[in-house]
Amino acid sequence: MSDAPAGGIARGGSDGVPAAAGDGSAGPGQAGRPVTAVLGAPRAPGAYPPPAERLRNTYRSMPDAERSALWRQRLHETEAGLTRLLASRHDTTHLADWFALQSGIFADLPDAEAGGSVEWQRVFFRGQALMERFLVARYGEHALAAWAQAIAEVHRDVEPDHGRGAADPVHRIARQAELYGSDYEFDDGPDTGDATRAALTITHCAIWDYREKARRSGVRLTLASPCTYCTKALSSNIRAKGFEPSHSLRTGPTGHGCRWEATAAQAPAADPTETEEN
Repeated sequence: MSDAPAGGIARGGSDGVPAAAGDGSAGPGQAGRPVTAVLGAPRAPGAYPPPAERLRNTYRSMPDAERSALWRQRLHETEAGLTRLLASRHDTTHLADWFALQSGIFADLPDAEAGGSVEWQRVFFRGQALMERFLVARYGEHALAAWAQAIAEVHRDVEPDHGRGAADPVHRIARQAELYGSDYEFDDGPDTGDATRAALTITHCAIWDYREKARRSGVRLTLASPCTYCTKALSSNIRAKGFEPSHSLRTGPTGHGCRWEATAAQAPAADPTETEEN
């Protein structure tokens, strides 16, 4: 998934499954300041619908324009992240190859206004696949962690702050899961307003479905599992937003899935031996 990218497809193309949702993020804010999007006034206690209705597949009905917006933002995060990583390595050996790759990433872009989410999904899958293959072929699979960190630095600046604390990065994971048509649910229970912890379970990860479809079509996969990259990317994004990530992978009757939790970083304990100076 994820943030959950294309899951290790080693060749670009239009093999993507239909998209399902996206991001209604606000535009850029003032320089050096986070963007805050107003999500609506909180409901009165007891006014929330039952958890089964409120907490499962929350973003399934998001408009197509918002889905397209998130695909574009994710493409920007991944490409800008790789540019940042290459610059940090002070290695100009592969610049010509990188420029050629960029032309392939941004070839035949849909119209920014009229292009639908399926078209922007195709562009993201193609770009993710090309960048993943470029990086692994030149620097090895271990470089994926450094790429995920570089992407997270971009993500920190471009992903709006919605004012929900730990729920912000968790809802971003949910929106990405929705892009692939995955099934997911937030933690059950009443809304306590606690901004220090939020959790999400992806009960069926549709990235695995996409990879299997691609494999049957003869596409060569770079990675044995999409989780190899996805877990690094999502963990880095959560940390970039100032929270501590934890996750676990799972398989069962509903297929492959995972659980994610974001918690507020613990402040260091005060040293009892320290005394206040007068």
